[in-house]
Amino acid sequence: MSDRIALSRLCAADLPAAAPGLGALLVDAVDDGASVGFPSSLTAGEAAAWWTHLAPALTEGRTAVWAAHDGGRLVGTVQLRCETSPNGTHRAEIAKLLVHRDARGRGVARRLLATAEEFARSSGRTLLMLDTQTGSTAERLYRSAGWIPLGTVPDYAADPSGVLRSTTFFHKSLRSAPTAPQVSDRAVELTGP
Repeated sequence: MSDRIALSRLCAADLPAAAPGLGALLVDAVDDGASVGFPSSLTAGEAAAWWTHLAPALTEGRTAVWAAHDGGRLVGTVQLRCETSPNGTHRAEIAKLLVHRDARGRGVARRLLATAEEFARSSGRTLLMLDTQTGSTAERLYRSAGWIPLGTVPDYAADPSGVLRSTTFFHKSLRSAPTAPQVSDRAVELTGP
């Protein structure tokens, strides 16, 4: 990975200036077919506005966002969404791990993921969750980073073109020693009755 890659945690006050770059990163992911919650018609303005609307969650500590810059250019991001319900303050969710297409293959995603995991651990979170499109490059990254698949749900989310795709759910324990038996790393397809 390039020595020029710098990671920083964003605060709510950073969002107005960072939103155009974050929006461009989100549009790039959608244009590349990533199933990240948006249709192919997503505009740069809509994407930037979506990021700006995260300000209250950042201010309240419900969400943490990191940005990866290469020589000043935004090339990646990740979110950690912390559960706030009284019985769930031990867990959080990894979301919107995005790396620009021309910055992939340099370890940026792996570094962003490790940063979010370490922050969660240092914040007292002991369980992380995430989901990703089944068969995606992201799924391979999570498996190689020690995430355990829980199962696959058919037709869970639409890709940017509107086609329903399967989603694989993962978890990762941040405890130093597991307290319960580990689930098999074999993906199990969950289906209805």
